[in-house]
Amino acid sequence: MSGELQDLALDYLPRLPHRKDFRIGCIGAGFIMRDCHLVAYRGAGFNPIAIASRDPGRARTVAESHGIERCYKGHEELLRDKDVEVLDIAVPPDVQPAIIHEAARHADHIRGILAQKPLAMSVREAKACVDVCARAGITLAVNQNMRYDQSVRALKDLLRRGWLGEPVLATIEMRAIPHWMPWSEHLHSLSTFIMSIHHLDTFRYWLGTPDRVLASTRPDPRTRFPHSDGINLYILEYDSGCRASAWDDVWAGPARPEARGDLFVRWRFEGTEGLAQGTIGWPSYPARTPSTLDFTTTRQPGHLFQPRWQEVWFPDAFAGTMAQLLCSLEDGVEPEISGRDNLGTIALCEAVQAASRGHSSMSPRDFL
Repeated sequence: MSGELQDLALDYLPRLPHRKDFRIGCIGAGFIMRDCHLVAYRGAGFNPIAIASRDPGRARTVAESHGIERCYKGHEELLRDKDVEVLDIAVPPDVQPAIIHEAARHADHIRGILAQKPLAMSVREAKACVDVCARAGITLAVNQNMRYDQSVRALKDLLRRGWLGEPVLATIEMRAIPHWMPWSEHLHSLSTFIMSIHHLDTFRYWLGTPDRVLASTRPDPRTRFPHSDGINLYILEYDSGCRASAWDDVWAGPARPEARGDLFVRWRFEGTEGLAQGTIGWPSYPARTPSTLDFTTTRQPGHLFQPRWQEVWFPDAFAGTMAQLLCSLEDGVEPEISGRDNLGTIALCEAVQAASRGHSSMSPRDFL
């Protein structure tokens, strides 16, 4: 067994499709599409052929910089393009469901949709998206891209192999300052559905959906527009005995250039047979800072494993979220992050908000 561990090769990279020339139509030309999706797709050899945005000028600029041959004035024109097989959506969450419903009317040529997270701002809206795609025969996947952060995925492989034993406690601590987009100002949730959703979905990826949630939140002093959920603290309880918790601190103290090193995202996972801890490189973006993983296991006492890689969450992980959709189309199976699976993450977000408002525990399953 020690030899197996010594020659450790963790499965932390996405599985890529055999066919990479699926014709992708992109809706949205903001930062996530321009600097993350399209950069990762070109690196993976994928084939975006068209782009549309509510700002045609921005769409033209992005098309030119990424070598996309077709640029449409709006998403309606793109949806009518018979050559588009796969739709990649990166728009605000309150307008995304309408586009998904409209895309479902073009099932004669659109086979798959990769929706941005959050899929919608409520379970009810998200389920309607799942149902309309199912009726149209369109495969729906969700871009919960933190599942493809290299350290998050490597830990999942450790858990799958059983090298940490039974889960006891998982924690994520974020001290970072997100850049809230203007569209977030009028949503009913700020941190929960935009930032905490990453960590809540990661806990679901590692451990499954919790049985109960406890939560507390307060506004972020830096964010000037009205909002209720800024700094989020929450505990996830599992009937198995495992607990998970996160401190999503979007304040992180008064911002000073010399305090930049104080910004971080760290995680820790304790099991009955091992301990793993890591960092997420995202707070230093645009610098390419890989996430990290260190772990020990009773299967090889006294040895500290420190696997490292060159890939980073932003933008490399975005190849994985598209790849899992393309692989599902090739194999005729449900995507790894399907729309139906993602309902559990949306329900968990709703449970966190309700638990915070009511100062009581809530079950995510009550929201499904």
